[in-house]
Amino acid sequence: MLGVQPPFGRNYGRSMVISQQGIAATSQALASQAGAQILAEGGSAVDAAIAANAVLGVVEPMMNGIGGDLFVLYWEAKTGMLTGLNASGPAPCALSPDFLTRQGIHAMPDAGIHSVTVPGAIDGWAKMHARFGKLPWKSIFRSAIAYADQGFPVSDIVQKLWLAAASSGKLQTTPETARVFLPNNRPPDEGDVFRNPDLARAYGMLAEEGSTAFYRGPIASAILATSNAMGGLMTADDLASFSSEWVEPISVDYRGWRIFELPPNGQGMAALEMLNIMETMPVDPDGPLSPIEMHKRIEAMKLAYADVYRYNADPRTSRVPVTELLSKSYARDRGALIDPQHANGAAGHGCPSGSDTIYLTVVDREGNIASWIQSNYASFGSGITVEGMGFELQNRGAGFTLEPGHPNMLEGGKRPFHTIIPGFMQRDNRQVGFGIMGGANQPLAHAQFVSNVVDYGMNLQQAMETPRFFKGTAGGCDVAIEGRIPIRTLRGLSEMGHLVAERPEYSQEMGRGQAVLHDSNTGTNYAASDPRSDGAATPEPIRV
Repeated sequence: MLGVQPPFGRNYGRSMVISQQGIAATSQALASQAGAQILAEGGSAVDAAIAANAVLGVVEPMMNGIGGDLFVLYWEAKTGMLTGLNASGPAPCALSPDFLTRQGIHAMPDAGIHSVTVPGAIDGWAKMHARFGKLPWKSIFRSAIAYADQGFPVSDIVQKLWLAAASSGKLQTTPETARVFLPNNRPPDEGDVFRNPDLARAYGMLAEEGSTAFYRGPIASAILATSNAMGGLMTADDLASFSSEWVEPISVDYRGWRIFELPPNGQGMAALEMLNIMETMPVDPDGPLSPIEMHKRIEAMKLAYADVYRYNADPRTSRVPVTELLSKSYARDRGALIDPQHANGAAGHGCPSGSDTIYLTVVDREGNIASWIQSNYASFGSGITVEGMGFELQNRGAGFTLEPGHPNMLEGGKRPFHTIIPGFMQRDNRQVGFGIMGGANQPLAHAQFVSNVVDYGMNLQQAMETPRFFKGTAGGCDVAIEGRIPIRTLRGLSEMGHLVAERPEYSQEMGRGQAVLHDSNTGTNYAASDPRSDGAATPEPIRV
């Protein structure tokens, strides 16, 4: 008789990566390896993040690249300071609603040259490296240049995203886009080796000349030539005058943890407001996948999103009532609108008084954490590839509205509503850098992750893998939920009036996240990588 067996087993798949060296966690194993290699060479978390981000621009070209924007939260262990960087670019100064109207355009385009805003990522890389880097700038680009020049085998999820973009016609937008991203007139298959020698050349210019190459030098000239040929309005001054902005993170207390996001023009305040509203109600003891807990999260999300879509804008041109929206009294008022038994299909904004992205995070051996998110917005951005440079321009201008009087209305020189948000949380000796990409999904995914850790004591990997829901708008009772949700929860939500659409067990629609944790008492680092991506959390090799 074998007797009683020990209760081994768990309800999530991967183990956390645990190391006293640094760890790089990204959505692609090759990028994680590049980051870990930089850490092993003595690089900082920022050095490793730039190296990994550059590789991701090669191996996930639909998601991110040097034609896009960047946001960062950076924890400096020795000072205990959290620094924020907003490296999102504005619309060309000459672009206006009147100009679009004269072109017969009456809604913000979601692709094409008039959706292009100034790419901010490279200036963001340069500012982060100047302040927090250790290794020479040039050395950080070696892996990215090698993968672009020599090629890499296309991975599973990336191939599916590539095929979807080709099927939609996005990659046939211009002859240059088709030439670069449809080798042999088709998207690469899984395992095909894809090369981008033009991007290798552009990276080489960046490595040698720094950000000047991008904003004033040969890459700038190529961007302007491409824009001019398509009737775009971007000028040399639009590029040369751009400077990313150091910003003060915003935060709330959630059941004893301090949760941080970046201020507008990003949507991080929606995650914080959602958590504030959730905190007004008790944690359901039946777990995060119970009907009661899921209903609470969904309804809190609707209220927070109604507010962010009404008030979020570039704070340099519009007043955004962040303090009022994140007050506990406002959360109590909003939380009181939640019916515990019924879904609200018409959540409206309150009146406070007073896509496609990559996320990566790196912790180095000293405990410094880079929470780092970078994006082209939609898959392959605007669909416009810079002639001879191998990268596409973002379509962030699609984040504007043409609604007169709205704080996020298009203006030349103004930054649009931004979806990409890095996250950070802290309590006592534990600091966590985290993020989950995916357009409108991000604030609600952040809040679900935080609640899983804080309310249910999950480790990073379990919190990342736990089934999530997604809803892209504040209105309506529709909600998409992963198929691993218990059937009793699906039935319970349906009985409450939610219109549940079941998704695959690990759905791309729920976003793809990464997380790292540093324990400052023990010096130990922990990391998680989302199985919804092709990624990995890769530890820095020990020095021997």
